[in-house]
Amino acid sequence: VQRFISEDRLPHLLLYGPPGTGKTSTILACARQLYREREFGSMVLELNASDDRGIDIVRGPILSFASTRTIFKKGFKLVILDEADAMTQDAQNALRRVIEKFTENTRFCLICNYLSKIIPALQSRCTRFRFGPLTPELMVPRLQHVIQEEGVDVTEDGMKALVTLSSGDMRRALNILQSTSMAFGKVTEESVYTCTGHPLKSDIANILDWMLNQDFSTAYRKIMELKTLKGLALQDILTEIHLFVHRVDFPPSIRIQLLIKLADIEYRLAAGTSEKIQLSSLIAAFQVTRDLVVAEA
Repeated sequence: VQRFISEDRLPHLLLYGPPGTGKTSTILACARQLYREREFGSMVLELNASDDRGIDIVRGPILSFASTRTIFKKGFKLVILDEADAMTQDAQNALRRVIEKFTENTRFCLICNYLSKIIPALQSRCTRFRFGPLTPELMVPRLQHVIQEEGVDVTEDGMKALVTLSSGDMRRALNILQSTSMAFGKVTEESVYTCTGHPLKSDIANILDWMLNQDFSTAYRKIMELKTLKGLALQDILTEIHLFVHRVDFPPSIRIQLLIKLADIEYRLAAGTSEKIQLSSLIAAFQVTRDLVVAEA
């Protein structure tokens, strides 16, 4: 992108990838580099999903913005369509002609989360850039910079928890950091998990331990108590336990059975069934697994 700008040969852009990976920031940084502060308003048109971007807007304001030449200044105008995957099919179809017709004096930049929601006709008119989820190596230095500037107290494991929970979304990492530091003062692993309402690793380990080593009613009672005490959702517990199942050393055939059961439970939860019954089902799945492991041994 830097080279495109320096050679003054910016194509139409299509930036896509998960949220919080810097798509909008990238194009705004480009725009600031291309235009001076006072011409910014007349040269850049930014429309977000919250703005109306139906077919009338494409044929009206966008068309008139793109079709007018810039007086006294060579170069081109920039139209930024943020969250373009929220645009209707009709609006996207109307846009393809506009993009083609006014390439001379206007560049379009489409930003979206899902490439599949942009019609192929628009994809072929743009140069695509995929923004992947950020790696911890990229996130940590930036977080440390923010922590230093803001004077936040963060522990080593707190940092790890931030990076794990945000799963490559920088914006989310910063939001969690801010809310945790405001709520608890010190950002530790525990406070981060508490603040986001995520089950703690130790809680999950306990749940797993109860399911595999206690009898059914004890396990059910203890997990119910923990759920009520910490306000955990079974969906979250299930997601975390799934990761643990891959780490625990079960015989392959038994693990397969267990994973199918977990998938079923997740499906039923998504369909809005009773959590209590599904929790019983989860414990039952583990107890059956345990008995099978014992029988095999």
